[in-house]
Amino acid sequence: MKILVAKDAGYCFGVRDAVDLAHESGQAYKAVYMLGDIVHNESVVEELNKTGSIVVNSLDEVPKDSPVLFRAHGTDPQVWKDAEKQRLNIIDATCPLVTEIHKEIKILESENRKTIIIGDHNHDEVIGIAAQVKKPIIISNVEEARSLRKMKRAGVVSQSTQMIENVQEIMNILMEKVFDLRFVNTICFPTRRNHEQIKKLAEICDLMIVIGSFTSANSKRLTKLSLARNKNSYQVMDANNIKETWFKNINSVGISAGASTPDKIIQRVIQKVKAISNVNRKEEIYG
Repeated sequence: MKILVAKDAGYCFGVRDAVDLAHESGQAYKAVYMLGDIVHNESVVEELNKTGSIVVNSLDEVPKDSPVLFRAHGTDPQVWKDAEKQRLNIIDATCPLVTEIHKEIKILESENRKTIIIGDHNHDEVIGIAAQVKKPIIISNVEEARSLRKMKRAGVVSQSTQMIENVQEIMNILMEKVFDLRFVNTICFPTRRNHEQIKKLAEICDLMIVIGSFTSANSKRLTKLSLARNKNSYQVMDANNIKETWFKNINSVGISAGASTPDKIIQRVIQKVKAISNVNRKEEIYG
């Protein structure tokens, strides 16, 4: 049996840098306070907790003069001001590509455009983007786009991990709703590569396995893309979730993983697939 692993499966550089920074900070200080989970993966958060990282929901929970780590998804500017006012030691783990989205939406607002964000309403990244400007409109699907009133001037950015298909469908509707429309494509390139790889893998493999937390939006999108092309697609959090019954009459397995899935979990899944299928040869990297 052939095992194909997406080349860009797992940590993107933004998540990897954020997790590394959290580990380094945990070693440098007795305790580092993280304002929310640094990434959407339970095993990563649990591991960081063991090295001195403490998840809090508010700056009020952070002792005076203590280090506070702002996560990869981005942070509300008011929270930054509050942390500075409290003289907390801010450790910034924001993904640089998310920071670019913050800059772009501010530029759109400075052009006197109504700002629109294509993304999931309650996602941490979208909340952080929305906080950069006054009264942005958040659109998650075509139904919401259709309900939008017509307007003269608007600018659009998207959540970095959105599916290009969803963004294109929404933009097609907005083009009919807005007279002067400017779109900045802020889907990050690691996401684009991962999406393209899983779409192709799902078409050539008998079985697809997507590794990632069910709290991870990008992992769920990978699963959705795979299922649209291969009904024999499954999302797992770890190797323990894999079932032997999936492998009946299977000659090829494709594996991908969300951007918040660590390498060691991907390796455990690969080894479990090999054990079930009695495969000794090395897996192939696809993409």
